[in-house]
Amino acid sequence: MRRFVFVLLLLLGFSGQAAAAPPIVLAAASLQESLNAAADAWAKAGHERPTLSFAASSALARQIAAGAPADLFVSADIPWMDYVEQRKLVAPGTRIALLTNQLVLIAPAGPTRPMPIRRGFPLAAALGREKLAMADPDAVPAGLYGREALTKLGVWAGVAPKVARAENVRAALALVERGEAPYGIVYLTDALASPKVKVVGTFPADSHAPILYPAAVLSAAKSADAAPFLRFLGSVPAKAIFRRYGFGTR
Repeated sequence: MRRFVFVLLLLLGFSGQAAAAPPIVLAAASLQESLNAAADAWAKAGHERPTLSFAASSALARQIAAGAPADLFVSADIPWMDYVEQRKLVAPGTRIALLTNQLVLIAPAGPTRPMPIRRGFPLAAALGREKLAMADPDAVPAGLYGREALTKLGVWAGVAPKVARAENVRAALALVERGEAPYGIVYLTDALASPKVKVVGTFPADSHAPILYPAAVLSAAKSADAAPFLRFLGSVPAKAIFRRYGFGTR
């Protein structure tokens, strides 16, 4: 009898542990408000709320490659998801194109004039001796998109020495919020999330690669809710949440 009770308690313990394990989601820094709102909606539907961790897609992809425990990855660009998938770290058949975004030039909220963005626009002159806040243009998606756009528009050479490299797009946003940089390049969704900045220009869509957010279940996923939560993120209710925060949906 004691043996039976012990086995029953052991099984119940394992069952409870599995049921209580929410998915761990590694997501691009620009998704903070929107993905938290989607996770709240998922929880309100009776599920365990996912554990969300935000950082630059480049940093997250490297963490996954190094064996960091996680169930889902949402990247702010295709190359970093490719990096993970090429290492056989994405569960086959789970990758989806989830969201789109826009790239904008911001300034601290106040009387700064709009700056129409076109070939040869005078960004370097407007900066003077001050800095342009950007996510790291050598690795982080927002910075890579920004460098590509500035290069195509013929102004990167003049701006490059003035770049304040931030570890992710939200760190670049914070530099402008605090007035430590007069201009910054971020996603539209980041600008909309902060009352301390305003958009002074929008980069033409053809000045950089399309801004796409792929998402996938990771091959090392342990949570039974990993795939269901990813399906939810692509659902009509979740898409409405993402659009409310300024994202485009697929």
